[in-house]
Amino acid sequence: MQQPARQHQLLYGLNDKMPLAAGFFTAIQHILASIVGVITPPIIISSTLGLNSYLPYLISMSLFASGLGTLLQAGRFLKVGAGMICLQGTSFAFLGVIISGGLAMKQQGALPEDILAMIFGSSLVAALIPIIVSRFIHLFAKILTPLVTGIVIVLIGISLVKVSITDWGGGVAAKDFGAPSHLLLGAITLAVIIAFNCCKSPWLRLSSIVSGIVIGSIIAVFQGSFHPQLTTLGPAVTLPIPFRFGFAFSWSMFFPIALVALIAIIEAVGDLTANCMISQQPLEGPEFAQRIKGGIIGDGVSCLIAATFNAFPNTTFAQNNGVIQMTQVASRYAGYWIGGLLLLLSFFPMFSHLLQQLPKPVLGGATLVMFGNVIAAGIRIMTREALDNRSMLIIAIAFGVGLGIEAEPQIIHGLPIFLQTLLHGAVTSGGIVAIFLNIVLPKAAEKQFKAEGIPAASVE
Repeated sequence: MQQPARQHQLLYGLNDKMPLAAGFFTAIQHILASIVGVITPPIIISSTLGLNSYLPYLISMSLFASGLGTLLQAGRFLKVGAGMICLQGTSFAFLGVIISGGLAMKQQGALPEDILAMIFGSSLVAALIPIIVSRFIHLFAKILTPLVTGIVIVLIGISLVKVSITDWGGGVAAKDFGAPSHLLLGAITLAVIIAFNCCKSPWLRLSSIVSGIVIGSIIAVFQGSFHPQLTTLGPAVTLPIPFRFGFAFSWSMFFPIALVALIAIIEAVGDLTANCMISQQPLEGPEFAQRIKGGIIGDGVSCLIAATFNAFPNTTFAQNNGVIQMTQVASRYAGYWIGGLLLLLSFFPMFSHLLQQLPKPVLGGATLVMFGNVIAAGIRIMTREALDNRSMLIIAIAFGVGLGIEAEPQIIHGLPIFLQTLLHGAVTSGGIVAIFLNIVLPKAAEKQFKAEGIPAASVE
């Protein structure tokens, strides 16, 4: 079994218990890296489907489900969970199918409560898919090779970097997008994080992301671009209510959600593999297989919890692998802090409302380095073995198709809806191409290249 290398580089290893202050600061940085991603999908879905009156509750339930799911992944109870820092958050992958299904119901005259009941009911049934697939995940070992998972992780990181750059420029639809003040604010935040991360002091490295965001936000206040407010609409305290909107099921709503759930498993395997590598855990053998299996089950159970408590489907967030890389804290006990704080935030909407107000350029500068670390992790996994001509061909075509569709999504608009859903982003389209080529391209083809005198490309 391959053993993880360079154990001394981590401030806290996977099973190391942490002091209270260190655990709290680590959790805050993970939450700051993910809070926008957790609450943005319900905001988009609510505004598109006319559900704004329920938005404060939907945001709180997203945080609640995220907290419970994160605790489950860190604790690895009854082999459910990866036993690592796997922050669970609302998945963007399901946005398209949920919105399209909700709009179809709205056109038929369905009430907002009926739409939500159908979405959460169909999502509850679809959550069984990763749980079932996890039982056979060992059969996918030859398909989800380091080359394939590395490609998927790199595509995930590239997709996330696009979000960082957009935030750095001022955010989506900002009237002054790309203004020098935005660029300067993001650059200062990034510079602080880099400076703190290069310090020898463990505490400065541990607090690098929080320090960058705090200093950037203070500068934004003096700039006049950040006016934090603690008030929010709705009640001061929100309590979870199982199946608040009832339960309904539709095959037309279920099938697209189920399809995306299958695709999300591929992305989750990539995220979990990157997490194992960054946390200095084995990347092969029985222990690695059990972590992947437990992580996929954890994703499914997290989605069950989300649907039960009126939140949209969850997944393991990739950006938190970047936080582990930056802080050098891989202790799963930090996952307990993260989950606990997310649960606390879910009961008090005004705190998530305050975090939602953080200046976009500050978030962009802070997340850029974290998402860049996701790309670096993917490259390291992808190049664990020498890249021959076959591997280079798979990488070239997977990146070409994935990034091409990401850059020009109109190219697939003439395809049937289910194919548009399947290929809508770089991660899914590039990942599917990588899996397909890894299956159909014979590995023996390399011998033919050598026989013809063509040198094999390799990356050491």
